[in-house]
Amino acid sequence: MAKAKYLNVNEVASELQISKQTLVRYENKGVFPRPKRNNLNNWREYTTDDVRLLRVIMGRVDE
Repeated sequence: MAKAKYLNVNEVASELQISKQTLVRYENKGVFPRPKRNNLNNWREYTTDDVRLLRVIMGRVDE
């Protein structure tokens, strides 16, 4: 069974064409839902579904 592929905060910010700081700020303000955290290093782990949802929230569904 293949391990699930997660995107880190830098990859998601790049994909959404926003800065890492903006992504984290939106999360802290409750604009974006909080992503799953890695149990070992506590890093944010985003799925492709998470990125899709963030696009909808940003109004960038067509991209």
